[in-house]
Amino acid sequence: MPGATSSNEDWQHVVENAVGMVAGVRTSPRQFVLINLLKGISAQLIVLHHLAFYGPMADHAQAIMPLLIDWLYDHARIAVQVFLVIGGFLAARSLSPAGLPGIRSPAHLVWRRYLKLAPPFCVAMLLAVIASAWASSWMTHDSISPAPTMAQLGAHALLLHGVLGMESLSAGAWYVAIDFQLYALMTLLAWLSGHLAGGHSPGWLLPGLVVAGVGASLLHFNLDADWDVWAPYFFGAYGLGALAWWAGDPERPPRSAALLLAAMLLLPSLALMLEFRSRIAVALATACVLYLFGRLRPAFNAGNALSAINYAGKISFSVFLVHFPVSLVVNAGFTRFVSEQAHVQAVGMLVAWVASLLAGAVFFRWVETPLGDVLSQSRRVADAPLSMPVAARPRHTGR
Repeated sequence: MPGATSSNEDWQHVVENAVGMVAGVRTSPRQFVLINLLKGISAQLIVLHHLAFYGPMADHAQAIMPLLIDWLYDHARIAVQVFLVIGGFLAARSLSPAGLPGIRSPAHLVWRRYLKLAPPFCVAMLLAVIASAWASSWMTHDSISPAPTMAQLGAHALLLHGVLGMESLSAGAWYVAIDFQLYALMTLLAWLSGHLAGGHSPGWLLPGLVVAGVGASLLHFNLDADWDVWAPYFFGAYGLGALAWWAGDPERPPRSAALLLAAMLLLPSLALMLEFRSRIAVALATACVLYLFGRLRPAFNAGNALSAINYAGKISFSVFLVHFPVSLVVNAGFTRFVSEQAHVQAVGMLVAWVASLLAGAVFFRWVETPLGDVLSQSRRVADAPLSMPVAARPRHTGR
């Protein structure tokens, strides 16, 4: 049947991309390959951290690989700092590539960001609810969430679950809400800089506000865990990414670029001397890498390796969204039906890891991408000016 053939071809396409077998798949020659590489690696570390942190498989497997499990449990989560810095880097590129003040329709930009994040996030949270119900029939464990309340579902849909003190429905749900807050804060700073500049366009004003925000975050907010559901706690890392973009702008005057680079280096260094935090050290290292190499985009197709890197970066958000429900079900299955021997449970962790990547590829292909296409089309229609026949168009009055 034609429909079955099409479905089989789609499935084969997803699986081949997920494992890097992307021969014949056209890759955009102008992607930020380093960013995709960092996103792909960081997503894997976060998946492995949650495998080590949640579920009984890691508890059993620790007997044969204690150092690896302990490292993943304690340190792999720091990879989220890479996502925060990359987020700021790309936000600066999107909102104000040259660092000039002022943007039009800040509320519209924030709404568009919400539409990008919230719909796939809501689908992933529903999958997490289903996975918890499924897993609870096979095992009893702290990683299984109780059935959510309507208030809890609503808070997640509005990305307010953290600030309202609601229990997250899935591991990593906090990050999506924080990413939205950070983008909204950066948008607010861009708008505020234009308001303060009046009719002028000083190239230092918006970067200066971001420098002030980075300093406040690193030297105050990030030292107080009570702020960890709000954007100021994380703005240090996010703002470092923005500074890396602007400092690396080849069109920026050398003196201005040097000042931004100095701020990018000195503020986190001062924060680390005040109180060493490995998360800030990772954010600083990531910002330095992006400053040096983040703008590089190969103007050629380097074959399968480059295609695999770019694809891993593209699906990283989907992997991040769906890996926990997948891992939860695999944990439950290996608890219910498989021996507790360490080697067998270690294989279960590997199965959960691979299944999470495949599920992320499927989610990207059939959820994130279609939702993005539909919402992009609706935004284009909403943003398009009304067209009228030429003869019916009113003359411009100068108002």
